[in-house]
Amino acid sequence: MFFEFTSANRVIFGEGSLSKISEIAPDLGHKALIITGKGSVSLDSLMSYLDSAGLAWEVFRVGKEPDIPVIMAGLAQGKVIECDLVIGFGGGSSLDSAKAIAAMLTNHGRLLDYLEVIGKGKKILNAPMPMIAIPTTAGTGTEVTRNAVVKAPENNVKVSMRSMMMIPNVALVDPELTYTMPPSVTASTGLDALTQVIEAYVSKRANPMTDTIAREGIIRGARSLLAAYKNGQNEDARRDMSLTSLFSGLALGNAGLGAVHGFAGPIGGMFDAPHGAICASLLPHVMKYNVISLDKVSGGEVIRQRYQNVAQWLTGDENAGIDDGVAWIAELASSLNIPGLHALGIEKSDFPTIIEKATISSSMKGNPVKLDEAALAAILAAAH
Repeated sequence: MFFEFTSANRVIFGEGSLSKISEIAPDLGHKALIITGKGSVSLDSLMSYLDSAGLAWEVFRVGKEPDIPVIMAGLAQGKVIECDLVIGFGGGSSLDSAKAIAAMLTNHGRLLDYLEVIGKGKKILNAPMPMIAIPTTAGTGTEVTRNAVVKAPENNVKVSMRSMMMIPNVALVDPELTYTMPPSVTASTGLDALTQVIEAYVSKRANPMTDTIAREGIIRGARSLLAAYKNGQNEDARRDMSLTSLFSGLALGNAGLGAVHGFAGPIGGMFDAPHGAICASLLPHVMKYNVISLDKVSGGEVIRQRYQNVAQWLTGDENAGIDDGVAWIAELASSLNIPGLHALGIEKSDFPTIIEKATISSSMKGNPVKLDEAALAAILAAAH
């Protein structure tokens, strides 16, 4: 057996931990570019802590999805103010933007040169600008991963910029920052996190460390996502979901993902739909067809047992079978008011393009079994 495990240099977790920024930031820089969203979570506390530490700062705001023009605009602002520290504060879009901008501040060339699939996948040669990642949602886990997801509008796809050096210097995870998330965002981001720990656990690249982390994430996410959705002030549920998200980043960053995210990248690039809603629509059907396809591969029983474990952790029933796990996910998505693919604007005529793009996505490589075109089409049809 051989595996390696990477993560942020430092992970800080806990209610009220945002205050630690005043201790951490001065060791990394003196003028910060704060990358954040449109203002759903107040920056007042963050700004106050930075002021108290004597740091100068400016704010750059991103939209719902980071794309190439957004990254380039943030890069230009960072150069103009001569920042020496990048702080990502927000959801996955803000943190991914911050990671990409931090990398481009110290590396020459076009952003497209560094993107996978549609670009050259050029290697990051210089260490990115020091970066602190502060998530305000519980979903992507990008605060501890090595890639930034960027939307390429001209290509209608979302792709990654990836390097070991892009892992943030510090991941500061304060569950209190998620208390004001609206129910729809709680549902979408939470289902993304739950999907990620499940996919990492059954990935062909799973290892004993990611197994342990993924298991804990599945159990916490299963017991708390609906509770957080129903009551955003439920401290225990919010803590569990912040941990599920963090664990999902640790697990996927080292074990990879699977067909759900293999589909989600192209679909997210083609349609303006929440990433978590896409994942939730697909997850039970990917689970089903992965298990069906295991009959055709060597070692299929090992993966089948893993799916059985997932079903038991999701349901809390030690006698649960795989079908029970699939049904549980479908019922959860319904309880969270997650629409099917059709309601997200996806038509059956889009299936061939989605399948073509999904087969070459990086996430599809981690799927525990190779799905043929017929299985991929069946998944889309069932999720529609």
